[in-house]
Amino acid sequence: MHRRLRYFLILLFSVIITTVWWPVNDSDCNPKAFLASKTTKFQVHATKVIIQPWRGRHHIYGIFMIPDEYKQAEFFVLTVEGAGNYCSKQFGYQKSFNDIFAEPGTYLVRKFIRTRIALRLIFQGLYFEINNNKNWTLTFPELKASQHNS
Repeated sequence: MHRRLRYFLILLFSVIITTVWWPVNDSDCNPKAFLASKTTKFQVHATKVIIQPWRGRHHIYGIFMIPDEYKQAEFFVLTVEGAGNYCSKQFGYQKSFNDIFAEPGTYLVRKFIRTRIALRLIFQGLYFEINNNKNWTLTFPELKASQHNS
């Protein structure tokens, strides 16, 4: 009986470790190529960061205040220091999240990182780094003149 329990616990621990450390790339574009390119970019840091992995999925995110003209951007890259770069298409902008209200001429975007990535970083002692809003950046391609007028 004890032998089965021991094997079960080893298996369970192995599955948890594999799940937390398994790399995932589900970006909509190639963020490294975009960030390395010489094109002009617009960057904005998070206004607020929420790190609450004990509450489950969708509780690790940054809230960004972005000028209205960037609603026309096709994509942006989320960079979280230590967690990597994630390319995403625009959707779901709002005027308020978690008691943060968009200033006139801006909108808010809430961008998530995976709970398992946040847990890995927390286990590595990087909680304060990922909880710092200066370590969360959205990078947009600079808009063309025709997109500014839309």
